[in-house]
Amino acid sequence: MGWICRQELLRPSVGLVTVEHHLCERTPITSLLIGMTIFVTLSMLYYLSQWKFDPLLIESKEVATVVLMLDSPEEEILAKACDAIYKYASKAFERHPKKRLNRLMVPDNVMMKSQHISFPTTWHGGDENKVTLLGLGAVQRLYKLISHENPVVRRNAIMIFGIMASNQDVKKLLRELNVTSSLLSRLVPEEDVVIHEFATLCLAHMAVEYTTKAQIFEQGGLEPLISLLGSPDPDVTKNSVECIYLLVQDFQSRAAVCELNVIPPLLDLLKSEYPVIQLLALKTLEVISKDRETRIILGENQGLDHLLTILETEEFSDLHVEALAVLGNCLEDADTMQLIQQTGGLKKLLSFVGVSTVPDIQKNAAKAIARAACDSENRKILNEENVESCLINLLEIDDDGVKVAASQAISAMCENVASKRAFGLQGIPQLVQLLSSDDEEVKEAAVMALANLTTASQSNASAVAEAEGIKPLVETLNAERHGAIANAATVLTNMAMQEPLRLSIQSHGVMSVLTEPLRSTSSQVQSRAALTVAAFGCDADARSELRNAGGLEPLVELLHSKDREVRRNACWAVMVCASDELTAVELCRLGAIDILEEINQSTARRNNFSEAALERLLDNNLSQKYSQMGYLSSSNVITDGFYDYGKIKPGVKLPSLEELSMQELTDRRAIIFVSTKTQEDVLAIEEKPRRVSYELATLSPLTSRRSSREISSVRKWKGKKEEEKLKEVAEILSEVQDEINLEDAQWQPPPDYMLMNYINDASKTILPLTTTREQVVALAQFVADKMGGAIERDELHNFSWELHISEIEFELKSNVVPIGKVKKGTFCHRALLFKVIADRLGIGCSLVRGEYNRAWNEVKLVDDSPQGVTGLLLPPQEYIVDLMFVPGFLMKQGSAEADQYKYI
Repeated sequence: MGWICRQELLRPSVGLVTVEHHLCERTPITSLLIGMTIFVTLSMLYYLSQWKFDPLLIESKEVATVVLMLDSPEEEILAKACDAIYKYASKAFERHPKKRLNRLMVPDNVMMKSQHISFPTTWHGGDENKVTLLGLGAVQRLYKLISHENPVVRRNAIMIFGIMASNQDVKKLLRELNVTSSLLSRLVPEEDVVIHEFATLCLAHMAVEYTTKAQIFEQGGLEPLISLLGSPDPDVTKNSVECIYLLVQDFQSRAAVCELNVIPPLLDLLKSEYPVIQLLALKTLEVISKDRETRIILGENQGLDHLLTILETEEFSDLHVEALAVLGNCLEDADTMQLIQQTGGLKKLLSFVGVSTVPDIQKNAAKAIARAACDSENRKILNEENVESCLINLLEIDDDGVKVAASQAISAMCENVASKRAFGLQGIPQLVQLLSSDDEEVKEAAVMALANLTTASQSNASAVAEAEGIKPLVETLNAERHGAIANAATVLTNMAMQEPLRLSIQSHGVMSVLTEPLRSTSSQVQSRAALTVAAFGCDADARSELRNAGGLEPLVELLHSKDREVRRNACWAVMVCASDELTAVELCRLGAIDILEEINQSTARRNNFSEAALERLLDNNLSQKYSQMGYLSSSNVITDGFYDYGKIKPGVKLPSLEELSMQELTDRRAIIFVSTKTQEDVLAIEEKPRRVSYELATLSPLTSRRSSREISSVRKWKGKKEEEKLKEVAEILSEVQDEINLEDAQWQPPPDYMLMNYINDASKTILPLTTTREQVVALAQFVADKMGGAIERDELHNFSWELHISEIEFELKSNVVPIGKVKKGTFCHRALLFKVIADRLGIGCSLVRGEYNRAWNEVKLVDDSPQGVTGLLLPPQEYIVDLMFVPGFLMKQGSAEADQYKYI
């Protein structure tokens, strides 16, 4: 029965009702036993409920176990778990002797009675541990704890974030959790200084990313961070100023910190006993002092005095570079520059740079001068302090960075005329030497300085040549950096303004070297190279060199450029290079005329040089010009090979005379061509090189069989006259070869013997006449007589010149007709013949095409002085020459008879 009672009592379903039921059914003894059993059982249950475990020491070898403890509701467990995680993440940094850089998570007076947690000593620290914690979900759990009500738990969680935020993946997750707002809310004076330290440390780690910078700014984080610059704890100060330094990289924060009066606390930090804080303060000042408003506030707070004090203190030598950077920003303002000059600070600064042997200091000083020299007033002040000598001395420092900075400062100071003159007298030889540097950046900076020095300064351009700078400049056109190539081209262009220098540069093969810069992908290089071609293209030898080197093709390609400056300079270069027929023909072959016509039809792309270039090309292709523009000026001399194709529209390609001669006979208008060269002339040209070669061989019979060394030896004992003759013969041979090349390149039309007779007869009868007026009248009558004589105006429609031309075409089985064969010609034929003969006789006249086969010649003649007036020089008058109705009659331009002659 006792067993039954014990079982009943131990069953969960046993209640008071069941016990009372058993008591009623049993005897008094049984009831007593049951009662005693119940009493003992209840007593045991009571004592069991009051029993507590003694402190239990747990050693966990798994970090995952400790991470799970972060979910515990017990504050002591949370604090101790955070302590272990902090050590695991940070590898238990040692305490700094002067600063509490890293603290233990749990203070000494906190006793953890319930449990003790420890990790094994074989840890793998660094980012690996942080990544492990991240994978176990520690960051999400800790994020809940940074706002915990218990200050110890809250502090410990923030400390872990301060350590773990150095990991990129952790930072990414913290951004997603928007932890910045929680951290910023803890930067209040009421919070513990440890929270301030690690919260600012976490923010400093995260502020490297632009997204976090924006979050901190938008959440008002600048103000609490600035307030913490005055914290008594150096760690808090260091982290806060570092965070501010990262934030002010963004222009919004840079403007906001000025309004929050950040300058005074930053200047106070320059007095800190910790170099890292001073350095971060200077770096922050360097960034924010790029804004003029900040520089004004800095001056008002005696910031310049602080900076000069640092530069004068040898103990702060490790801060001199950053102090110079801040001072360099301040020197950009003319008011600040004047203030520093008046107080003697500028002289001290230049003296400091002169005696310093630290390259970084010298480099930053040169950069400061370069920035200051952007203002004209500053340049004047710097010149008064003889800054040129300081910069020239820096060019000789054996450090490439210093040389670059000094060259850039010289470039900036060149805007001052006095400085440019001073550098020209002393600095150009040093800059020329830097062109041979192996460092491309040094070479680029040096040639940029030379470009500014030689601009609008012939004396400096001559100084570059005297310093033997031509060869390295030409070699720099093959440099790696686009800036070096562009500026080298500029220097050569500046030097080319003087003919002796231009010829000297040309002797170094500059036009051949320019071929590659013309093909550059840099618009700056393309523009400068084209401008250099324009500068040297005025010389026939230079044009020949460019043509032979294949430089015309990339030059024509630049006409397609979308860059306005490149297009303009390319047009300029084409205009200059089209001065000779050989180059003009090649440019036309490459399609320059079509491109220029397209440019000139666009109001947006057209420029002054595009129109001039097209006209210059057409001046060397008169057939194209007359067909397209319908006008040849008195300076457009018609030569052999000219042909009148008729009027064509712009953009339509004119077929060559060779192509037209190969076409079958059609019913279109005849193509009238001009040719006065006989077969004997062609044979004579072919014979000339043989004669010249014979002369050369006669002059030096052993030359053809001797080596170059033997030739050189022979020339040493030959007389000066013989040397000059050799040179002259070689030049003649070169010219003849060019003529032969042209003859071979172009198809030659058959000779027009009748036209040759016309020219000979006209020369005999017209040239003896004393006045131009008489010559014009006589030539008009001569032309009319050769082309059918005078025609009555009313009988013009009966003048069957079309049938006559058709008969000639049928006879020649070609649409191409020599003008000498035309015996019955109308306006267009007579005007062309008049122009051809007048050009041979030296009579200036123009040829103008009208509508419906009308054409006429315009001449300028000076009228006789009025009677009784001697010595009066009247301006020339323009006349239209009548070749049809009253041959030789001169009609004033604009008169009724002139208009009647020109139009139907």
